[in-house]
This record gives sequence, C-alpha cells and structure tokens, in this order.
Amino acid sequence: MEECEFVQIRASSLAAGAWSRVIGGLVLLVLCAAPAAAKCQDAPGPGADWSGCSKARLVLTGEDLTGTIFQRSLLTLSDFASSKMAGANLSETEVSRTRFEGADLSRADFTKALGWRANFGQANLTGTVFVSSDMSRSNFAQAKAAGANFNKAELNRSDFSGADLTGANLAKAELARVLFQSARLTGVDFSYSNLSRARLIGLDLQGANFTGTYMFLAQIGGSDLSRATGLTQAQIDIACGTAQTKLPDSLSQPKSWPCKEEED
Repeated sequence: MEECEFVQIRASSLAAGAWSRVIGGLVLLVLCAAPAAAKCQDAPGPGADWSGCSKARLVLTGEDLTGTIFQRSLLTLSDFASSKMAGANLSETEVSRTRFEGADLSRADFTKALGWRANFGQANLTGTVFVSSDMSRSNFAQAKAAGANFNKAELNRSDFSGADLTGANLAKAELARVLFQSARLTGVDFSYSNLSRARLIGLDLQGANFTGTYMFLAQIGGSDLSRATGLTQAQIDIACGTAQTKLPDSLSQPKSWPCKEEED
C-alpha cells in the first residue's frame, strides 16, 4: 500500500490538467495491480499466495499445498485429491464441484466458502473451519472431521456417511436431509440447527447437544439418545424413531412412532 501511495503523489505532481490526472490514475492502477496479477502465475507450492485468483479446473492431485492462500479465489471444477493442504486459507473461495477426496485439509479455513457438490470424501478435516459456508449437496463420506467447526454452515442434502464428527460444532447449521449413516457423532453440538428429515439411524449420540434443534421427521430409529443433552418431548414428538430408540429417562416414545415412510 505504501508503494501505491508514493506513485500516486508523483503522478499527481507531474499532471498539468484534468486529463493528465486521469492518465496518472491509470498508471497508478496498472502499477499497483501488476503484482497481484503476477502472483496468480506463481507455481503451486507450500505457502503460495493465490488469493483473489481465478483458478478453475485446476488438476493438482497429490501436491504439497500446505498453508497455501486461496482466499476469495475461484477453484470450481478443480481436483485436489490426496493433496497436502493443512492450514490452507480457502475463506470466501468458490469450490463448487471441486474434488478434495483424500486430501489433508486439517485446520484449513473454509469460512464463508461456497462449495455446492464438493467432494471431501475420506479427507482429513480435523479442526477444519467451515463457519457460515455453503456446502450443500456435498460429499463428506468417511471424512475425518473430529473437532471441525460447521457453525452456521449450509449443508442440506450432504452425505456424512461413515464420517468421524466426534466433538464437531454443527450449531445453527442447516442439515435438512443430511445422511449421517454409520457416522461417529458423540459430543457433537447440534444446538439450534435444522435436522429436519436428516438420517441419524442406529447411532450413538452420547453427549450430543440438541438444545433448540429442529427435528421435524428426523430419522432416529434405533439410535441411542439416552445421554444426549437439551432434548425436549416436543422435539421427540415430531421426530421419527422406533421401539429400539433409546431416550433420556425424562422423555417417552410418542404413539406416532414409527413414522410412515416418505418419498424423498
């Protein structure tokens, strides 16, 4: 920023009239923007800065991109499968239909990122941040996401089958019709989230927090909620369980269980 200000003062001092001042402003724009354009041509590697760059359809599988800065970049339809991206900054970046399958994204930052139908299958998402991101219809199957932060994220119709979400933060998240089949959800924070029609069948929900959670037709058949917290009878009454569902002692199974099968 200091370099740009210096050039602006010099250009103004040389300008003799209004038209010259316009030309000086254009020179300033070129000189200040040039470094930003140049960095987008930098080779990929640990700590590279591609912030604000358009990099759609990249193929960087198995690369070391540890700590790379992709903030506010365009990475749609790209392939980062099996790459090392620990600590990478992808905040406010678009990653729709991008493949991160098997990648190490531990402690990466996807805050406010957009990633419809992105593929995080089998990825390491330990401690990764997805706060206020939109990852609707994305694949997180078998991802290692213990301690990940999905607070206020849009995850409707995503697939977390077999994922490890131990201790993850899904508070205030949109989780309608999300698949949690065979997932590990002990200690997950679902407080004030939308779990309508989500599939949580046959799961151990020990220590999960359901305070204020919307559970309309949430499928909890055969799940153990006996040591979950924040549950109310009103939530259970609109959810869909079975005779095998375990509830806290203070709650009872409604007569409406099991629910009728619904078409998707």
